[in-house]
Amino acid sequence: MVQLYNLHPFGSQQVVPCKLEPERFCGGGRDTLFVAAGCKVEAFTVVGQELCQPRCVFSTLGRVLRLAYSEAGDYLVAIEEKNKATFLRAYVNWRSKRTENSRVCIRMVGHDVEAPFSETFRDQMSIVEMPLSEAPLCISCCPVKGDLLVGCTNNLVLFSLKYQIINEEFSILDFERSLVIHIDNITPAEISFCVGYVAVMSELEVLIVKLESDPKNRESVNYRPHKTTNPTKQAEGISNETSQLESDDFVICQKPMELLGEKSKQSGISVTLESTGLADEKIKYFHVRHLLYRRFAPDISSCLLSDDVRLHSLQLLPIYQTGSLTSDRKNSSQEKVLLSLFCFFSLPHVGYLYMIVKSVELLSVYQYPEKSQQAVLTPQFLHVITSNNLQCYTVRCSAAAAREEDPYVDTTLKACPPISMAVCALRIQLFIGLKAICHFKNHVVLLTKADPETVPERRESPKRFLSRKGTSVNPKTPPVAEAGWNLYIVNTISPVQLYKEMVDYSNAYKTAKTQSCVHLLSEAHLLVRAALMDASQLEPGEKAELLEAFKESCGHLGDCYSRLETQHSHLALPYYKMSGLSMAEVLNRVDWAVEDGSQKYERGLIFYINHSLYENLDEELSEELSAKVVQMFYAAEPKQLPHILCSPSMKNIDPLTAIKYLRKLDTSGFSSVLVTLAKAAMALKMGDLDMHRNEMKSHSEMKLVCGFILEPRLLIQQRKGQIVPTEFAVHLKETQPGLLVASVLALQKNNKIGIEEADSFFKVLCGKDGDTIPQLLVDFWEAQLVACLPDVVLQELFFKLTSQYIWRLSKRQPPDTTPLRTSEDLINTCSHYGLINPWVNVLISSESLVDKNYMEDLSKLQSLICGPSFDIASIVPFLEPLSEDTVAGLSVHVLCHTRLKEYDQCIDRLLERCPEAVIPYANHELKEENRTLWWKKLLPELCQRIKCGGEKYQLYLSSLKETLSVVAVELELRDFLNVLPEDGTAAFFLPYLLYCSRKKSLT
Repeated sequence: MVQLYNLHPFGSQQVVPCKLEPERFCGGGRDTLFVAAGCKVEAFTVVGQELCQPRCVFSTLGRVLRLAYSEAGDYLVAIEEKNKATFLRAYVNWRSKRTENSRVCIRMVGHDVEAPFSETFRDQMSIVEMPLSEAPLCISCCPVKGDLLVGCTNNLVLFSLKYQIINEEFSILDFERSLVIHIDNITPAEISFCVGYVAVMSELEVLIVKLESDPKNRESVNYRPHKTTNPTKQAEGISNETSQLESDDFVICQKPMELLGEKSKQSGISVTLESTGLADEKIKYFHVRHLLYRRFAPDISSCLLSDDVRLHSLQLLPIYQTGSLTSDRKNSSQEKVLLSLFCFFSLPHVGYLYMIVKSVELLSVYQYPEKSQQAVLTPQFLHVITSNNLQCYTVRCSAAAAREEDPYVDTTLKACPPISMAVCALRIQLFIGLKAICHFKNHVVLLTKADPETVPERRESPKRFLSRKGTSVNPKTPPVAEAGWNLYIVNTISPVQLYKEMVDYSNAYKTAKTQSCVHLLSEAHLLVRAALMDASQLEPGEKAELLEAFKESCGHLGDCYSRLETQHSHLALPYYKMSGLSMAEVLNRVDWAVEDGSQKYERGLIFYINHSLYENLDEELSEELSAKVVQMFYAAEPKQLPHILCSPSMKNIDPLTAIKYLRKLDTSGFSSVLVTLAKAAMALKMGDLDMHRNEMKSHSEMKLVCGFILEPRLLIQQRKGQIVPTEFAVHLKETQPGLLVASVLALQKNNKIGIEEADSFFKVLCGKDGDTIPQLLVDFWEAQLVACLPDVVLQELFFKLTSQYIWRLSKRQPPDTTPLRTSEDLINTCSHYGLINPWVNVLISSESLVDKNYMEDLSKLQSLICGPSFDIASIVPFLEPLSEDTVAGLSVHVLCHTRLKEYDQCIDRLLERCPEAVIPYANHELKEENRTLWWKKLLPELCQRIKCGGEKYQLYLSSLKETLSVVAVELELRDFLNVLPEDGTAAFFLPYLLYCSRKKSLT
């Protein structure tokens, strides 16, 4: 059911001073109205609310049957009749027509114009004649490209708009017959064309197709020759059956049908393309995509069929890309980008509005109280005329287009009234004898023709809309031979003015808290949104005024949804966001009055405040407003109170007030670890350390960690996009660093904080800038390894830790705080820290390392390198600061090169720097496939170094004996002899030779 609001979308009215009775008329761009009468076309200038002024007059070939204007190309096209023959003519450069007798150039479409005539064409109107093989029935101009589509009995002919370049300074407009669309089983009564979309309407059928220009599908084109029909079997069956039954004096009424998408191919209407354009044409249409077919059936409930039951007012309405409603981008002359396309057509009592770009969807159905004669669709309204009424209905085009353009609509960021919202009539304005209507810019043009016999006695013409002729006709007087007629221009008021009236109208419903208030404010919002989308019609001042109205309307809708207890109350949040109102401004709009000693807060307002406080806004509420928010949530959502108090926006809350309400929660049965932590935070804010300690002792450390997971803002807050540790976190750093690290680790594990955010938090908390790493952050990294978090990149974490260990060892830099874990703890609890190889301990014990912290960092680094997960190759380039001159550096280098299987190099280093570690190294590392290094590498090296003597002679000698023991066991006697040095003394090797020989005899 259509709801009627008695608003005033129509403002002033002008009478067009036509000399003859208008037969056809149409709007021309922003400021011109064309009126055809007899064999003439009159052009009138329409600017604002000033009187209509004649602009020019030009003659036509005959009576005008159809008239259309194209803003792209600024031309007028007409179907004219003379001597029972029809002609198609386009009037170009009509603005240069000074007087009716001015010279006019007539040329055939597509004929080249020679350069010497350029000056002539520049200063005079041209008439372009377009011959057709069939009589033209209807016409339509593409509002984007300016191309012309002509409907004939069996086909549609497309004339592409182009320009003939006469010279560098001048070009003339021309057309090219580029495409013929052959259609069967439908005779076009009206057509509409827009950037490749074609709508065809007969008396009771509507077909919408899209002409595709994808060259990839060119092979699928059905190029149909002239005079060839290829109807489908379904159509043949229908036509044969129809002709057979009609011969028996039956009338066939086919059942209603609606086919969407590819199913519309089953309509029985054949559509094929025949390209007639030039080869170098930039855009060609290659195939057809079916979008919609709808067939209606006449009402046969009465005995007589009415001839008036037929479709009318077919129209395609484009809406273009705007970029953003709030952008200041000026609309330039660049090519418009189609955002959405709508199709409207109407029966006498019902109108249908479809959206047909990305999907074909029935948007709205309009039920008229009286039989309609004609209608025009605009982005803001649908204007419908009956015999005596001009009706103005709201449309949903802007709501549908908003969802096509902005992916954030219908989220917590943005909202838009639903497409499914019922349409309403804003005004039904009385006119007598309405016959035709058209619309351009903010003008509704009406043709009235009142027969004195049909003027109702009980109605009088409204004072604001007086007819120029026949206003004082006495119904009792005999009728005159000629009926009175008028052509009116009704100026619609500005969107902002109508918006303000709608807002004032909605105040009548506000106190009752009905859906009518929401509905009317939604209509006002869509009105402003539609006006902003049609930015090409706006002046800069108008756009600024509309943007202000848009934000204001969002605020009104936010107020509605915040105060109404409905299932859509959550929409208060996005509407308030779009309004630009601050949280304080929204709270100041709330009625805090208490009724009957109790205050009820609707869930829409609670949802908005709760969500806004969770967003870490930079806005800080005053102490008074903060106290009201606490009061509100204690009454409406007591469980949310601890969360609310942790918001940065509640920084100014009085701690005593907060603790009072938190203690009420304890007594009300809402006590939890989160309430305890909130009280502990407020105690710190007051400086009451005893109260803080008592609260923290009331729960175990594990429960406290769970509390921080429930509310991370107890520790970490964001202000102006920066991580800010709370006073609570600073206190834990000094008193309970282990709890702090465990809590942040738990936050990361539960996806409450990211890796980089956690690192930044510890740096800021410890007051470290740049590349300086605090020990607490190292503790956190070690805890991450122990916890084995799935989202942590292990190698990146290894790199962080090893880099820090290496830096400290190379700089002899102790940690700034006591580490939370020792190397022994890490080895026992974390699989990524491996057991340190035994030979490393031998190597380290060769030099006294007194510094405990130094030893801990070294042990952690060695353990990490010995672990199973560490990628050694990635860290080798960063070992340079750690010199091999120290035992610590040597151990790390040898460990890394051992993991890389560079055993020869490691043996050389150990023999040179620490011979006592060679045999433990070999016993641990030279196994399996590396066993041969005992006699191929270690034995020759030891023999060579013994010969040189020196202070390490005894170490080398003992190592050699150990080596020979292993070699003698591993090798046969002959092989053993082969590996012995040639210059060695037999007495030295005799025991090992005897051992080998006894081993041989035993086997």
